[in-house]
Amino acid sequence: MMKHISILGSTGSIGTQTLDVVRTNRDIKVEALAAGKNVALLLEQIKEFQPRLVCVYDAGKAKELEILLADSQIKTEVMTGMEGLLACATIPEAEMVVTAFVGMIGIRPTIEAIKAGKEIALANKETLVTAGHIIMPLAQEKNVTILPVDSEHSAIFQSLQGNAGNAVHRILLTASGGPFRGKSKEELQKVQVEDALKHPNWTMGRKITIDSSTLVNKGLEVIEAKWLFGVEAEKIEVVVHPQSIIHSMIEYEDGAVIAQLGTPDMKLPIQYALYYPERKGPTSERLDFYKLRSLEFYKPDTEVFPALSMAYEALQQGGSMPTVYNAANEWAVAAFLDRKIRYTDIVECIRREMAAHAVIKNPSLEEILATEQEVYRRLEK
Repeated sequence: MMKHISILGSTGSIGTQTLDVVRTNRDIKVEALAAGKNVALLLEQIKEFQPRLVCVYDAGKAKELEILLADSQIKTEVMTGMEGLLACATIPEAEMVVTAFVGMIGIRPTIEAIKAGKEIALANKETLVTAGHIIMPLAQEKNVTILPVDSEHSAIFQSLQGNAGNAVHRILLTASGGPFRGKSKEELQKVQVEDALKHPNWTMGRKITIDSSTLVNKGLEVIEAKWLFGVEAEKIEVVVHPQSIIHSMIEYEDGAVIAQLGTPDMKLPIQYALYYPERKGPTSERLDFYKLRSLEFYKPDTEVFPALSMAYEALQQGGSMPTVYNAANEWAVAAFLDRKIRYTDIVECIRREMAAHAVIKNPSLEEILATEQEVYRRLEK
């Protein structure tokens, strides 16, 4: 049976890999695509997948796309801005929305998709990090399933299957340690953009690759796991596992540990979310245990990588503080990629903003977005 989906962030890393899965399986119809401004790639996607609707968030780039489509026989409608994103998120023909945009721009479309009764394949961390207290009760109210696409959260979700009602002792969230595992604080002072973009195991977008190197990405995943799986911070433990073969684990009350293993390839968790609870054919090379030989595990070094401890602090304070953690990091990573600040300034920006913020205990969506802007204004001074 054909499944109908919409993809928000179709030209990014998760979006393009989602389309790889669609291309391989041929039983999914793409009804809508949304992108930021990569018109060239979006045009190729439109030609191949013939969606009813596309959104280019940048208005100028949307005009470019309309001109390019004018001479073709393609009948795809082009929209722009938040209005276009919301239209893609709620298009009646789609039953599932893949939320693959990076950043807090994904919150409103996710909320509206849930209100419209769509299944959510969630790859946008910021949605739950900043608005988990809004998203999860709304999904429950609307009887909407949220299926995690992150490899770690997908692994946790898979490890929970068949164990309903059994108490979880702890979640063991694995981290590769990034390209700078074992480095000293002094060595990090010399890191350049090119160094931080060399992840040892995963191929990802630029922003998330930087986040992985600072362990901010793992901090965001800790906060996200709290909302996805309904556990408190003290039950979520980060384990550095350099091989990235075990994607995460659940330890139950009796001491049994259930893990999900696989090669480091995002197409597996994407495909699992798209077809859950069905499992389709392999998305990548199968795991060869004879080549592996050994798996290593370490405690994270929170002295050299304090961003992870700061995420736990933001989670404990709750309310609007996770938004501050996320927004300060977004601003700082963009500034680092533009070579305006040093690598080690990323964590210092987060630390400074968390210290300056007065927590709003139960922020509305408007207060969350206002907090983001407040952080940006302070950092840009």
